[in-house]
Formats: sequence, structure tokens, C-alpha cells
Amino acid sequence: MAIKTYNPTSEGRRAMTGYTFEEISKTVPEKSLVVRLRKTAGRNNRGVITARHRGGGARRIYRIIDYRRDKIGIPGKVMAIEYDPNRTARIALICYADGEKRYILAPEGLKPGDIIKTGPDAEIKPGHAMPLKSIPVGTMIHNIELQVGHGGQIVRSAGTYAQLASKEGKFCLVQLPSGELRRIFGDCMATIGQLGNIDHQNIKLGKAGRSRWLGRRPEVRGTAMTPRDHPHGGGEGRCPRGMNPRSPWGKPTLGYKTRRRKTSNKFIVKRRK
Repeated sequence: MAIKTYNPTSEGRRAMTGYTFEEISKTVPEKSLVVRLRKTAGRNNRGVITARHRGGGARRIYRIIDYRRDKIGIPGKVMAIEYDPNRTARIALICYADGEKRYILAPEGLKPGDIIKTGPDAEIKPGHAMPLKSIPVGTMIHNIELQVGHGGQIVRSAGTYAQLASKEGKFCLVQLPSGELRRIFGDCMATIGQLGNIDHQNIKLGKAGRSRWLGRRPEVRGTAMTPRDHPHGGGEGRCPRGMNPRSPWGKPTLGYKTRRRKTSNKFIVKRRK
């Protein structure tokens, strides 16, 4: 995928870059694989904002993605590579031999007309899915399960890949994009290859309005607020915060641990930090 630039007709356009979409072969999604997507604007079921700075944005239709890859032994043909507004990676429309159609995450190098397979006897080619214990050491993988049958949960964004480092009994050692080394059951499924749309990280939005199209609302610095709105607010002119950094609710931030202990931490061999 290439990146296109724009003529500097305004200050917003000057630094803006965008996609060429040259890999996209179909623009209208498959009708049977989409559902209505209701916007929440960062609010939970009680209407309370739990994720700030969300709201607005272009209207979207959600494409149902097959993360489980459970069509064992049934070959599928890639019908099209499509754009998905709900994720950074591209998606591929697959038509299986039994007539069923599904969307999968499209790895780099997958093209319309290619045949993909799922199962322990599949070939080591981009888009093929198989258990970790059947994959050769050193292979690039994505869409990795953490629990058998739960579907891929990690390594699903554009341009990312993990690497199978080694095999130890019923576990496989996988190096994640963050550098973390994690033990995962060998029966968990993974997909071969690096995810497409590699240049996504090099895209520059260029202007604030493009962030609003994505549903991101403006953020305001705490020092620009009043004391009733933020602990850092108030004072004459620009003042130092006069305290350790705090969240809007007075909790310490920048290094203060707020996460609970996870049972899955025992599978981490080497942390990303």
C-alpha cells in the first residue's frame, strides 16, 4: 500500500497524507455479513461517560469478522479485499466450498483469487490458519487465540505480527509486537503472515476535523480548567500545578498503579517493559 500526499491548498492540507486504497477491490460490503452499529459516545448502559473524548464521527456499518477460523478442512476462495471503517486493518471476503461467506482479517500479500485453508495440515502461507503447535518456529503470525475456541484476541491491528519463538511441551512461546514474551497453549489457533495496511502508522491526519470524522472529540488540558473542574486548574496566568500530577477526580497519575492482578500474568515470561 502506498501513501498519497495532497497539494498544500490550506495549512490543514499541507501535512496531510492519506491512503491510495490500491489494494481495495470491492467498495460495497456483503449484505449478509453486516449489522447496524449504534454509537455510544463513550457511555455505558447507565448513560455515564466511562471513555472520555468520544462522540460524533461518520456513520458506520459493522462488518462481522470471523476471528475463530473454525472451518477446518474446508478451502475458501478470496473474493475481495475491502476497507473496514471499524478497524485499521483491511478485511478479506472469503467464499468457502460449502457456499458460506465470511470476513477475515487480510494479511499482507493476500489477493483476490487466492485459496485459504484452516487446520493442522494447512500450508504455511499468508491467510492460512492452524494451531500454534503445527506452525514452524520463527513464523510470523497474527489473530492469535489466548484460550482454545475463543477466537483471535491479540495481534489484530494494521501492520502487526507476532513471532513463534519456541515450543515447550503443551505451550508455545510467542513474542508479541510489544516485545512481551508469552506462553500460549499449543492448541490455540493463529493465522499465518503479517497483517496488511502496513503504512497505517505513517498516515498524518493533518487537521482537527479529520479526527472528528473518526469520532474523537477535543481534549482540554487540566491547567486550562478551573479548580472546580480539575485539580490542576486555577491560579493567575499560567501556573505550575503545585502537586503531583492528578486525574480530574484527584487520583494520582503518571506511574500510579490502578490495574488489578490478572490470573493470565502467570503466562508472561518476559514483560514488554
